[in-house]
Order: sequence, then structure tokens, then C-alpha cells
Amino acid sequence: MSGAGLGFRRPLADKLRDVPAGAIDFMEIAPENWIHVGGALGKKLRWFTERYPFLIHGLSLSIGSPAPLDEQLVRDIKDFIAEHKIRMYSEHLSYCGDDGHLYDLMPIPFTEDAVKYVAARVRQVQDILEQRIALENVSYYTPTDTSMNEADFTLAVLEEADCDLMLDINNIVVNSINHKYDAHDFMRKMPADRLRYFHLAGHYVEAEDLRIDTHASPVDDQAWQLLADAYAHFGPVPTLLERDFNFPPIQELLDEVTHIRRLQAEAAQKEAASG
Repeated sequence: MSGAGLGFRRPLADKLRDVPAGAIDFMEIAPENWIHVGGALGKKLRWFTERYPFLIHGLSLSIGSPAPLDEQLVRDIKDFIAEHKIRMYSEHLSYCGDDGHLYDLMPIPFTEDAVKYVAARVRQVQDILEQRIALENVSYYTPTDTSMNEADFTLAVLEEADCDLMLDINNIVVNSINHKYDAHDFMRKMPADRLRYFHLAGHYVEAEDLRIDTHASPVDDQAWQLLADAYAHFGPVPTLLERDFNFPPIQELLDEVTHIRRLQAEAAQKEAASG
């Protein structure tokens, strides 16, 4: 898998049918929105999964939850991966509930105990799936325990679980502003050997020192710059553009996808010239 992708959302489905061949390299969906969906919607999804490489990005595995792991969900995801020939499964390094769903991504305490707890659950998921998964660094607004910092906690979970990383560029920007750390330093600490792809999205400026991760606006200059710097550091990693609300005309999304490709090409040229 390479290049630039776009999140597949139901409101965009009809518009995406008319996208020129080659304009998008891959797509990504949330499996919970499509598992056991048949009829016209199921056929619509099949039309796309037969034409594009697909990734899935989970919403409700709740890997850090105190509740028992939802093994049935994991088995359903395994079947979905096989049915649609999904290339990769990623989830959030967070949790979304205990006895029921909160419909939000909650921060896991940055502690050694949490590292061991989360990693054990990740290994359980990978054993059921019989494949590796990738975890995403998430945006958060009130840390619950900072015995470790975010970067060290993330690295420790990846190492202990022996899983992969899906690095969200916008989340680094949001967290670096909200929690006053250096975005480039966080990015450079992430392990290249575990990195599988990037997420990129827009966010809402609530105040100069408060950003809200919304996926509802164009990518801002800080995220574009961090993405370019990440390519310079890691190489032209495959990158997925997320847009979940306030959908613009499809050409505006394709323009952002094209900009991703342009930055990837520039990074590849510099890499070749220096090599």
C-alpha cells in the first residue's frame, strides 16, 4: 500500500463513484458501521472494496477499558477482513466505555500498570485475528495520570504488545498545543519500524491554546508542515485524509489528497538525491 487515501463515509459514497481512476490510492472505513450490513448499502460497499485497497479503523474496541474485551466484535472484524480482503486494521489507543459505550475516546492513564494491561489486551486481539494491528495516538484534553508522558507511554505499549503504529499527524498538533509540548519531538520519537500509515485531518480552533479534534474542516498549515517534516524523517509514508462532518464538494477533498501526494513526491525526490 502506498500513496494517499480518503476515508470512505456514507454521505460521500455516491460522489466517490465518479472520482477519476487513480485519484485515490486506498480507502478506510470504520468496521462497526458496516459489519452485518447487507442490501443496497452492502452492495455499495462491495463495489468500492472490489476496486480499491481498503483499511479498517475501529471505533469501539475500547482497548483500555476496564470491561472485558469484546471478543465477539473481534471475531466479527476478522470475518469482515476476510470478506472484503482488508489490508490492515487499526484502533485507537484509548477506551470508549465500561458497561456500555460513551461514544467518545477517553484517555488511558499514562502509567506502567496501564501499559501492561493494554498490551495484554492487544496481544489477545492479535491472537484472535491471527494478525498484527496498529494503534493510533489519540487526541485528549484532560490527562488522567501523567506518571509517564504521552510519547513514552505510546512507545511502551507498542513494544510490550508488539503491535504496529498508525500515527495521526493532526492529533500530534492538537495535543502539542493543548498540552504544551513539541510536536516535532513527539513525531521523531515514534518508531519507524512499527509505523504503517498516517492519518491527517482538520481541527477546530477554540482558542489560541485550545484545539478540538473534529475532522470537520480543511487541514491547517501546522498539520501540513508537520506532515512534510514527517515525510522528511520517515519517508513518504502512506497517508489517509479523514473528513467526518461538514463535507465540502468532493473536489476540495481530492485537492487535499493531491497535496498529500505532492509532499510525498517531494520527500521521495529529496530522499533519492541524498541517497
